[in-house]
Amino acid sequence: MRSDEMSRAARARLAIAACALAVALPACAGSSVMVGGPGVGIGFPTRRAEAYGDTVADRLYFGRNIPGGGTVADSAFATFVDQVVTPRFPAGLTILRADGQWRGQNGQVEREPSIVIEIVHPAGPAADADLREIADEYKRRFRQEAVLRLTVPAHVRVYEE
Repeated sequence: MRSDEMSRAARARLAIAACALAVALPACAGSSVMVGGPGVGIGFPTRRAEAYGDTVADRLYFGRNIPGGGTVADSAFATFVDQVVTPRFPAGLTILRADGQWRGQNGQVEREPSIVIEIVHPAGPAADADLREIADEYKRRFRQEAVLRLTVPAHVRVYEE
């Protein structure tokens, strides 16, 4: 192959790769992609796909060790969920048991049994306030330093009969 044919072949491969990226990357929110080399530039903006809407998945991480000794009992946690979490998110949630660790205010790494609650819901200030109230009540009720919240965009499909 002559060098000009190789550069045409390279440009063709690059264009194919750019098309593949155009199909694969539209879910990357708020970004843009530029593919190319010397003399070749293929750019396309990407944005959050409409199908994703404003739905998020929030995970709340609850440590179960109680300062001064003991752990939050399963029955106490179930009561907390019934009284505090479910009234704010009655559409549903998932509860996961975990072993966690974190660096507390004293600077030491603490390992403890944990519970993670995942809630998929529409994003917005009302949900933010509800999640904050849940965390605040858990900290108050079980004398905890903190509750971790992790929020990620969610694409939701429910497969029903």
